[in-house]
Amino acid sequence: MSTQNKNTQKTKKPSKTFSIKRMLFILWGLFIAGILGVFLLFWGTSHGILGEMPDVQALENPDIYVSSEIYSSDGVLLDRFETEKRIPVTYKDLPQYLVDALLAREDIRFEEHSGIDPRSTLRAITSGGGSGGASTITQQLAKQLFTVNSSTNTFERGIQKLKEWVVAVELEKRYTKEEIIVMYLNKFDFVYNANGIELASKVYFNTTTSKLTLEESAMLIAMLKNPVAFNPIRNPNDAKHERDVVLNQMVKYNFLTKEEATNAKAKPIKIDKQEINTISESYSAYYKHELRREIQEYFKNLEKETGKKYNLYKDGLKIYVTLDSRMQKMAEDAVAKHLKTIQKTFFAEHKNNKKAPFYGLSEEKRQRIFQRAMKNTHVYKHWKNLGKSEEEILAEFKKPKDSVKIFTWDGVEYRKNMSLMDSIQYHKHILQAGMMSMDPKDGTIKAWVGGINWDYFKYDHVKQARRQVGSVFKPFVYVTAINQMNYTPCNTVSNAPFSIGNWKPRNANGKYGGSQDLRTALAWSTNVVTARLIAQTGVEPVIQIAKELGVESKIPKDYTIALGSADLTVYEMVGAMSTFANGGIYIKPELIVRIEDKTGRVIKDYRPETREVVNEYVAYAMIDLMQGVTNKGTGRWVRTKYGINSEVASKTGTTNDNSDGWFIGITPNLVTGVWVGCEDRFAHFQSTGRGQGAATALPIWAYYMQGVYKNGKEFGVTTADKFEKPKDLDEKWDCSSLTGFHSYGSMGGTFDYDYSDAVEYVDPLQGVNSNANSGNDTINFNQ
Repeated sequence: MSTQNKNTQKTKKPSKTFSIKRMLFILWGLFIAGILGVFLLFWGTSHGILGEMPDVQALENPDIYVSSEIYSSDGVLLDRFETEKRIPVTYKDLPQYLVDALLAREDIRFEEHSGIDPRSTLRAITSGGGSGGASTITQQLAKQLFTVNSSTNTFERGIQKLKEWVVAVELEKRYTKEEIIVMYLNKFDFVYNANGIELASKVYFNTTTSKLTLEESAMLIAMLKNPVAFNPIRNPNDAKHERDVVLNQMVKYNFLTKEEATNAKAKPIKIDKQEINTISESYSAYYKHELRREIQEYFKNLEKETGKKYNLYKDGLKIYVTLDSRMQKMAEDAVAKHLKTIQKTFFAEHKNNKKAPFYGLSEEKRQRIFQRAMKNTHVYKHWKNLGKSEEEILAEFKKPKDSVKIFTWDGVEYRKNMSLMDSIQYHKHILQAGMMSMDPKDGTIKAWVGGINWDYFKYDHVKQARRQVGSVFKPFVYVTAINQMNYTPCNTVSNAPFSIGNWKPRNANGKYGGSQDLRTALAWSTNVVTARLIAQTGVEPVIQIAKELGVESKIPKDYTIALGSADLTVYEMVGAMSTFANGGIYIKPELIVRIEDKTGRVIKDYRPETREVVNEYVAYAMIDLMQGVTNKGTGRWVRTKYGINSEVASKTGTTNDNSDGWFIGITPNLVTGVWVGCEDRFAHFQSTGRGQGAATALPIWAYYMQGVYKNGKEFGVTTADKFEKPKDLDEKWDCSSLTGFHSYGSMGGTFDYDYSDAVEYVDPLQGVNSNANSGNDTINFNQ
């Protein structure tokens, strides 16, 4: 062996092939790891590891289409429960110009990708966003529907973008391209209450989506970039520039010729702005307010019992209500017809009243009422949240404005040089009304008018407001006496002056003496007779029977309740009086027939709540007494002025200082109650002639019933309807003959009474009606 072989050891060089393989292995490993990482990132995002994601049900039912619908008993779509007011359109309603402009401006490769555009995404990443955004139409829809990107943190924005991608891909799996386009345009908020393309077409151009021109289409698509910055109302110059950019894009992608675009760009933007209310009808909001409360309470209890959750705004429910759309319209028209007239009288009466619209108040208390109303406004709360002091806010409210929006019966009016405090004082003059009509046989409510305009007065006067009831409470005293002491309409009671303790009730005209039978006393609303009756029965039995008749409001344990010192609701009074027309069986008034889920499965079905309160003889005795009110008493205008000759039992009511006017009208198949007054009880007519229930509330009932009777067969309410009288009534009542039932002389002798003085009267008792009805007046201002 040579010395060289022994002493020299050659070092082996690494193989080039081995090095290349190793590098390829690492590269493939990194690539696969990257792919796996991306997969795991998407998988984790879709499964909520990086935050909550919409479930499959939410993806398949975006909230554009899942508002719950309210249907009337005659099959009319009355309204919807929706998070935002919008009118969805279908793809066939979209003009081709609109679709072309959308693709040219927002996503030209929309038909080619599956929710994410790789080319646009790569371009945006490599340019750092300098060459434009990468969001596809589907991603923008995903962001609108399910994700919110409001964070300034880069990491959080990245997470939101991942969520947006995942949702976009899921949307592409479930919807066609056409469906995605129409969902996007239906969902977009164009501001000014223009939610979706249809309302945007109405708000900005007073047209429909299907009739949009090329220029109008380009303008609305331009707004997608930023509906405020490129708003044609707020920033017309910037809006026109962006509209022309859209038109240029349409030329670039061959949707338009250069000549067409040039002609379009030469045209100015013509705006025809329309106001869109946030609610479909000012009247409907009142019953809708109560309907929502009832449904949500029911769902709350259902969840406790079954664990099943329902969302009124996202589950696409069908709500079938008892309201009849035709009768509802008649009720609304009746309220408007009468209040429009007496409102003018009210304004005229207070024109020279320095304390208007109040009587008998100090200036200090008057200002306190106005300032309390001020604190209920959104404007006040907004300034308070900004840290303004009371003095600064009050100064702002007293500062004249260029334009203040006020309510009038002739429509919206804008007053110049009026302060917000002036507006509060003005709205304190406005007469309000509450009206409910129901079928006494099954408890279904046919009409519900809770107020005159929800946009201005967000307070329901059917079930939410409790007002002093005056003489409409008297039937509770009479039915207690008849039920407890076996009285008949023919029993007589002294009309001599009467007192119990410190209470000395007085008759309206100051006339006393002789006796009156119950029929006569209720017809003329004689206070002394009613007071004697409650003294005989006791206060608690009267309260108890009122409770059994459905009154849930607190009734004071005081003899003064006989003349109506309690504060009750229209809902309670109508339900109670319906018992008399139903043979003594109380049925709780009901708004809901049934609720179905989106598949048609019944969630809630109508089950009437009933109980027998008095027997049929006592019930008919009350009908007989209250027919006397209509035929000869304080409700006689039903006959003499409005010519309604059907069988009607009724009761009028007027409270202290004419603050509240009431009328309850009972027919065999329809019972209707009406209340009229101002939000504050200190605001009222000065004279009883104008402020009594017969003058303020009865006419509304009469107008309504005239409309109902005109189409009576459709509603099952006709002038031929008769109250059902027990067959053996003659034997049960201790009266000489049936002819005596409609005799208005006293059995103990005749009593000369002047009907012209037969008006309601409630004694000015200490403590009664001492506080204004605060908290009821929510007034919105547009500055």
